[in-house]
Amino acid sequence: MKADFFIHNRRRLGQKLQGGLVVMAAHELMQRSNDLTYQFEQESNFWYLCGIDAPRWSLVYDGIRDHTWLIMPSVSEVERAFDGELSAEHAIRTSGADEVIAADELPALLRQLRRTHASVYSLPPPKRSKYMPMAFNPAIAAMHRMLERNFVTVHDCTLELGVLQAIKQPEELKMLSSSVRTTIDAFSVAYKKLQACHYEYEIQAEFDYVFSRRGARHGYDPIVASGRNACTLHYNTNNARLRSQRLVMIDIGARHGHYSADITRTYAYGEPTARQRTVYQALRDAQSDIIDLLEPGLPIREYAQAVDQRMAQALRSLGLSAADDTTLVRTYMPHAVSHGLGVDLHSRLGVMNAFEPGMVLTVEPGIYIPRESFGARIEDDIVITPRGSRNLSRELSTDL
Repeated sequence: MKADFFIHNRRRLGQKLQGGLVVMAAHELMQRSNDLTYQFEQESNFWYLCGIDAPRWSLVYDGIRDHTWLIMPSVSEVERAFDGELSAEHAIRTSGADEVIAADELPALLRQLRRTHASVYSLPPPKRSKYMPMAFNPAIAAMHRMLERNFVTVHDCTLELGVLQAIKQPEELKMLSSSVRTTIDAFSVAYKKLQACHYEYEIQAEFDYVFSRRGARHGYDPIVASGRNACTLHYNTNNARLRSQRLVMIDIGARHGHYSADITRTYAYGEPTARQRTVYQALRDAQSDIIDLLEPGLPIREYAQAVDQRMAQALRSLGLSAADDTTLVRTYMPHAVSHGLGVDLHSRLGVMNAFEPGMVLTVEPGIYIPRESFGARIEDDIVITPRGSRNLSRELSTDL
């Protein structure tokens, strides 16, 4: 992305916040073991506003003056020798920022800005929940504490950023299309070699190779789930032996830049059973009907209700039952059928009331029947257009 992209994003956010002051923190490096770290993953909102892909930087944007400061972390000689260092000059070229200052100058800058801004906008510290049962990068909470010490009020600008990010700009659609293209090509290679594989990890290896050759990486931990493993929605061990007459569910996405594809196909290993064919065809028909629903102006709540009705119909046709349709769908498809797709792999659709042109989302219905030891999912990446929708991954066959 060019610097103009990030300058434009800051200005649009400033307009939404009526000239407010925005302060954001980059992520910290996270420990993997002893003195090793995990591969760095930038905080997506921070990247969206400045394009900096290095840890411990900060951003300050004054919406009144349309002025941006980047705060450069202090780097030790040891860190510089092992990991390198992002220069101030490179940071300005990437972000289009006006100034780069040292980390020890940030407190004085905040005191100065407090004279014209009683409040500040930032991200709230994330909270652990049943849907997010993980430890969080500490950088966001640390920045929030600093801002609370310096300003009367710290406002959450997650919603405003989410609305901006929901409608993709041309550069973003181009990047997403590149990621989808690489993923489709990798699926095509893996499908041709599937029957010669003996373990799930051999299938994953075909994707690893294609992605690396294209300068892409996995957008998330790949899922290659055969048989009953597919009933664990985010199974990623990928080490089971493949068995004849089992389905193999593959959920994988290449990532170019900060934009990942998210595509799932389910294939038969050996000859599928009649029951597997019937279940899969019901799923395939349901996904096609769900995609046909998508158009600008459709309220997202109505879309979710229509999806549940269509999936309940599919499940009943397979002889599956429950006390009511809601329980039926949640039992055999215990996940949402769609999520937004963008700078965050899982973006919230709920920031918008209805679909608008430029929104990108997944459509990924699944049917999981643990007692029959198999599950299936089909997932495509869809962009809303002025007249309907376009399936970015339509070229990839959904044949079993």
